[in-house]
Formats: sequence, C-alpha cells, structure tokens
Amino acid sequence: MADAICRVLRDGALEGEHATSLTINDSVDSPFGPIVFDYIFTQLSSFISSEKSQSRGIVLVSFARSPSSTAELLNTRGTDIATSHQWLSVLDCYTDPLGWKEQLKERGAIKTPSTEASLNLNLCKDVRNLDDLFSQILVLGKGLVGEGKTRFSVAIDSVSEMLRHTSLSSVSSLINNLRSHAQVSSIFWLLHSDLHDIKTTSAFEYMSSMVANVKPLSTTTNAEQNYKKGQFHASLKRRNGRVRVMVEEFSNEQSQIKFTSMNAVENAITQSLVPKVQFNMQLSDKEKSDRAKVVLPFEHQEMDKSVQIYDGRKSLTEVKHESNGENLKKQEEFERGEIIYFRDSDDEMPDSDEDPDDDLDI
Repeated sequence: MADAICRVLRDGALEGEHATSLTINDSVDSPFGPIVFDYIFTQLSSFISSEKSQSRGIVLVSFARSPSSTAELLNTRGTDIATSHQWLSVLDCYTDPLGWKEQLKERGAIKTPSTEASLNLNLCKDVRNLDDLFSQILVLGKGLVGEGKTRFSVAIDSVSEMLRHTSLSSVSSLINNLRSHAQVSSIFWLLHSDLHDIKTTSAFEYMSSMVANVKPLSTTTNAEQNYKKGQFHASLKRRNGRVRVMVEEFSNEQSQIKFTSMNAVENAITQSLVPKVQFNMQLSDKEKSDRAKVVLPFEHQEMDKSVQIYDGRKSLTEVKHESNGENLKKQEEFERGEIIYFRDSDDEMPDSDEDPDDDLDI
C-alpha cells in the first residue's frame, strides 16, 4: 500500500489540477515517520532518476537532517550520488536556520562550515522568511527542469520544525502556493502530530490528497514491540470523490522499513469509506402486474361502464340509494351525526373545497 502512494506521487497531477500532496503523521507512540518519509523519498527519487515519473527533478527542503545524512541515505539505497545533481537539489534549512553561524563567521568567531560537496546544495539563512523560502524552492526546481511545462517534486522533511519559527497560516500559505504552481508535480511532508493541536493537523490534512498515519501495532502490546513494528494507515482521495483506505503492517529492520499486507479479514473492514449501493433497474413479473392494476387519477377506465364525472351534486338515484342504506343503519349508528347539503342551483357559488371546473373531462 505504501508503494501505491509512491506511484500516485510518481504519476503527479493532471493539467489544471493542484499538485498531488501527502501528509505523513507520526507520534511518540510510533516514531517511524522519518523512516516512512525516507522510504517514500528514495522510491520517488528512483522513479525520477530513471525518468519514470512525471516530475524530472526533486527539491528536498531539509529541516531535520544534515546534508551528509541525506547523502548517506542515498548511498545506502544504491543511488548514484555523482549524478544526483541532475535531478536532486537540497535546500539546507538545518545547518544555519536563523543565520547565526553566518554572522559568527563574518566576525571570525568560527570557521566556514563544511558542506557536502557531492550534493547540489543551497543554504537557507532565515527560515522565518517564507516568501524567500518559496522563491528559493522555485529557483532550485527550475534549475533542475528549466522553464516551461516540465515539472518537479518537493519534499519537506519536517513541517513541525517550520512551525517552531513561524505561524500555521504562513506555512499553509507556502504549501498552497507550491501545490498550485504549474511546475510542481507532487509535494509531501512529515508532521509530528502529537506536538500540535487538532486544528494544526486538520489544516495540513485538508490540504492533502493523501494522508498516511503511522500508528502503534496495538495499544495492548508493550512499548518495546511498538518501537519495532507498527501499522501504516493511508487514505487516498480519488478524482471521483471516493476515499480509499488502506492498512499495512510494517517492521523496522536495520533502519529500513518493510511493509507487509494485513490478512483479508482485517483489511476487508477498511476497503472504502463510501458504502456500496446497488440499484435494480428491472421490474419483476409481480411488480409489472401490480403496476398495471393501478388506476391513475383522471384516467377514465371504461370497464363496460359509462364515464361519470362528479360535479359536486348527487343524482336522485344516488340519494335514494344512500337514504335506504342510511335507514338500515340508523339504529346502529344513532349516535353519529351527519350534515347533508344539496346545492339549489348551478348559479350558487361553489364551496371553497370544490373545483368550479370539475365538469371538464380533463
């Protein structure tokens, strides 16, 4: 199921759509969010480097890891670092997020910090200026794919770190601007949900077309077991409006995550949030027979009888027939009263409940 998310990010967005977006949520009960992020990042990088993705480059906005850690991650996954500058750019927001080291270097208090020469790096010196951060991401992305319709992807390794320096509205505005940019194919980020309130997590999930929650394997298992295994709950919003829910188990083995499908009984509960409704468009023989017997209003069925149109008055035959019937029932129904009214002539105005045009055969 995690591979399905990677394929959705690989396929990107259609013309005129916002970029495909993914929120990865984790918590202290199951702190595997960075490992899941690394898995998705390396999978998408593999698609991009082999030109099997809609995007032709990826910009990694690094808040929680050093550039050397990113290079080591790519090396362990078998990615050629020497050619990574053709499709990967790293915006380093980890080394000097507020520009303090740069100020100390200008004063001669510290030496120039070393950088990872094997990666295409660009240093961000003020993570509080999100307008400048947005411009740097676009410059790095266009540096990989050029101008035009060619697209690139964006990965943010921790929006929780961003929220330490700026407001929720500013970060949401940055992500929305990236999603709506014509050259951004897909974007995904990591959020430590237990560090924020429900309003914050809901805001990021609202902006996402996919949400992945990393949860403990079970609330009854011991803590040591939850730090080795867990569950991966993913919700995918399809273009037809339906939401597909998927659940997988995963295990952490030597800093690498492995996903395994849950059994059919557990997975059947989470197939879809939309109930399946079936419509029978054909009538049975009994339904056809019952429908044929229904007499519709104002539809005169002859049935060997003359058509009689009620005009609000009773004929003499009907009056006599009713009078005889009433005489037979008077003794049994002596307590019930009844008012019988006969119109004197056609000139008399009809009552409010009578239709003056009921003599027309409509």
